[in-house]
Amino acid sequence: MIDLIVKTLLAYLLGNLMGGQLMGCLRGGIDLRTVGSGNVGATNALRTQGKGFALGVLAIDVLKGVIAALLLPRLPSLGTLLVTAQEQAYACGVAVVLGHCYPAFAGFRGGKGVATLAGVFATLLGAALLWMLLAFVLVILLSGYVSLATLTAAATAIAWLAICEPQQLFAATGLFVLAMAVLVTWKHRENIVRLARGEEHRFEKARVLGRWLQR
Repeated sequence: MIDLIVKTLLAYLLGNLMGGQLMGCLRGGIDLRTVGSGNVGATNALRTQGKGFALGVLAIDVLKGVIAALLLPRLPSLGTLLVTAQEQAYACGVAVVLGHCYPAFAGFRGGKGVATLAGVFATLLGAALLWMLLAFVLVILLSGYVSLATLTAAATAIAWLAICEPQQLFAATGLFVLAMAVLVTWKHRENIVRLARGEEHRFEKARVLGRWLQR
């Protein structure tokens, strides 16, 4: 049990290393929380600081998800394992996302965890991530709404599990996917309200299919 606690704590602390803050320090102290939407993620970085900055934020946030799910569970054990290696990896994945969303060293004011979660999915559920990315891109091309695309991707993860791995629905995998879908939805609750009101920010340039279908 100590082994699981230590590794999930390390994953949570890793999640506290925010890509937006690290890139901000490298760029002379830019604080994403004071510009645009106030979010420290790659989307706000793209809107306010440009592509290069946003790619740096995205790379850091994805990488820490990969490290948490892939490397931390493989650290030497501190005692008898009470959970499987897979369950430990999922626990570390949840912890790093929570660390990103609610970082103790930043007043628990973090990002939405999507990029970090993508890193975890890339490591543990690569097949699901492929379909999630396809759904994300399709919705972006049709609507231009990043938030709607993200929510669709979360729903796609649940659908993929139900169709392709139904035996895992009530196992560790199912619990992980459902918990992360709920978290993503919760973190996007304000976006959902704006979408319903027609006030959500839209990347019009990305809405290629949507504009083509309107012709």
